[in-house]
Amino acid sequence: MAAQSSGSIRRVTLMSLIMTMGIVFGDIGTSPLYVMKAITGVNPGYTSEYIIGAVSCIIWTLTLQTTVKYVLIALRADHNGEGGVLSLYSLLKRVKAKWIYIPAVIGASTLIADGVITPAVTVTSAIEGLQDFSPDVPVIGIVITVIAAIFIFQRYGTGTIGKFFGPFMLLWFLMLGATGMAHLFDNAGILKAFNPYYAINLLINYPAWFLILGAVFLCTTGAEALYSDLGHCGRWNITYSWLFVKVMLILNYLGQGAWLINMQGTDLKGVNPFYAIIPHEILFLGIIMSTGAAIIASQALLSGSFTIFSEAINLDFWPRLRIKFPSEHKGQLYIPIINLFLFSGCILTVLIFRNSSNMEAAYGLAITITMLCTTLLLALWMKTKNINRWIIAAFLMVFITIESIFLISNAFKFAHGGWYTILLGGIVCAVMLIWRRAIRIRRSFVEYLQIKDQLEIISDIKDDTTIPRYASNLVYVSKSDKPDEVESKLMYSIINKSPKRADHYWIIRIHHENNPDTLDYKCDVLIPETLYSIDMYIGYRINPRVSVFLRQIIEDLTDEGKINLTSRHPSLEKRGIAGDFRFIIIHRVFDPASYCSSADRTIMNLYKKLRYLGISDSTAFGLDTSIVSVETVPLIINRGQACRIRRHIS
Repeated sequence: MAAQSSGSIRRVTLMSLIMTMGIVFGDIGTSPLYVMKAITGVNPGYTSEYIIGAVSCIIWTLTLQTTVKYVLIALRADHNGEGGVLSLYSLLKRVKAKWIYIPAVIGASTLIADGVITPAVTVTSAIEGLQDFSPDVPVIGIVITVIAAIFIFQRYGTGTIGKFFGPFMLLWFLMLGATGMAHLFDNAGILKAFNPYYAINLLINYPAWFLILGAVFLCTTGAEALYSDLGHCGRWNITYSWLFVKVMLILNYLGQGAWLINMQGTDLKGVNPFYAIIPHEILFLGIIMSTGAAIIASQALLSGSFTIFSEAINLDFWPRLRIKFPSEHKGQLYIPIINLFLFSGCILTVLIFRNSSNMEAAYGLAITITMLCTTLLLALWMKTKNINRWIIAAFLMVFITIESIFLISNAFKFAHGGWYTILLGGIVCAVMLIWRRAIRIRRSFVEYLQIKDQLEIISDIKDDTTIPRYASNLVYVSKSDKPDEVESKLMYSIINKSPKRADHYWIIRIHHENNPDTLDYKCDVLIPETLYSIDMYIGYRINPRVSVFLRQIIEDLTDEGKINLTSRHPSLEKRGIAGDFRFIIIHRVFDPASYCSSADRTIMNLYKKLRYLGISDSTAFGLDTSIVSVETVPLIINRGQACRIRRHIS
């Protein structure tokens, strides 16, 4: 059958369902490694009612939070087939609500923080299983080695081995279900967990309910990643495969719960129920499978982090970075500086927290904030779809309540490690907010001219042989959004700042489109054989390669007979040699003499420093191999009446 998600079609086949398991469910699929261990850590002297209630909390969290909110609702909110908090923001950019960028930025930042700690906690949880064979095994050293290998491999992409992720994760989920089923009847009372009464009863009667929910929440942390991977697999592939994944997860949780009830009263200090229910004969195989699943989960989250930064760049939330494409597979990109940042964060996590139990304390708080932000944006999306306001109100009431309770419960982890992810997310969030604000300040103080008023002087400069020819083709990258306007400083560069005579002038505007894969152009001939205006419409997941795209556009114009690129230098013209190209980028630098508020001055000074995080404009636009000149001009911000010097009267 064919499954459709607005803007894209994903065919549902057995193979596509298996591949979806490898791409989408790595994070949520490795949660059984540590969830029950965290729950028993809250109450080592547990009772059977405690375990039944905790497993009931897990089942209904997976049902309400993951199934209802994300699988049934969020997956419908696709932006040209793409999902995730920034794609959702792009879908809502035209909504007249100035505040919507705030939850988008906060949600993306905390999701990045989750991407830092997830590889550390999953890999550590998997490797700790080796301690059942030898208590002295160097867990930290092995974990750092595995994590280093994961990050080193990022530069090569997953195109080669990606096809093995799905079958491996299928075996992983089958193992989860089989080991859970094998212990299901260690105590059949665990089946009571399907009744939500036991979850409610536990939360009402257990004094430290907030600590329980902080542990339970770990079972659904991968739900946000599930939504972010919508563009890779499509709504129906994710929906159908989730039915299988959910059953396998619940079976494993039930099996761990039944085993724990059966072992009630036994000293289980340092014992992970996940490994305890695996037969000792195949325990080593189970550790290998766990490590493989942890690697796949880490890979998926890292790829998702690269995508988030790529989207943030094109949405003006982050400085432009060098992006590489290791394979032709859609969504495969690699950002070296972000890879280094995430690697440093992961290693720091391992060295600070040392074991998975301590990492669990840091885990969950940040992603709860992401989920709250997604809920707010989803409610706004539902409003744009003219859904009944009472349904929207019910949606908000249910999920704001659930996620607020989870946020409160995870907030108690702050001093025990939650501060770490909040710190990471806060740093990323601060950069995004400062960068966005500075971009808008800069744009509001750029002066524009009507391009039609400049046509005559450009023609005259071209014909003025007393001015040395600067280049055969002179290309400017304009920041103007309107085709009939051009920056005054751009015209100043042509006319006043050492007048520049050329055979052809090109003004290029780059429009970052909401559609992730758009790559179109429009060309207007303003003066035949002299001045051309080009608008490039580039999706937020396309790396701008302006020189390559311009060459392709010129090939089209040449085929249409609209331009002759042969050089006008006689010695070159008679041999039919094409003229040269020179690119000029106008770089506006904040002028300290600006008359503005201290807040704006601080933002602009921070913006100047943040530019060092990114790459130059010429590199960002793909002009590395071209002849590029960067002309620096002052950006003067005047909010109010500036001081004026007066003539001295003696």
